[in-house]
Amino acid sequence: MSTHALAIQHIDDAECRRFLSSVELVGRRWSSGVLLAIARGASRFSEITASVPGLSDRLLAQRLKELEAAGLLEREIIASTPVQVRYTLTASGTDLIESLQPLVGWGQRWGTPEQP
Repeated sequence: MSTHALAIQHIDDAECRRFLSSVELVGRRWSSGVLLAIARGASRFSEITASVPGLSDRLLAQRLKELEAAGLLEREIIASTPVQVRYTLTASGTDLIESLQPLVGWGQRWGTPEQP
């Protein structure tokens, strides 16, 4: 048995549930794109929309609420005319983006460019 297989066998049920929950959140359509757009500097709704081609306003609003509820984003309301809303990654969101870097590298090597 390989060392890798042994490492996976030592993941208990609670760790497995946390892993599945994390993968489901990040793997939900558009979630990763939204997180990456914010990590790259987009902070306003219109900037995020422009950074993630094909993402509708309705779905962006939904994903932003989900990611904020999960503690990955912070929403800041700026009192101005008109009112502005900015999104930034939390420490947890930044840590997640750093954790996803190997997956980004894998996608560059093996992914197909046609996939959104």
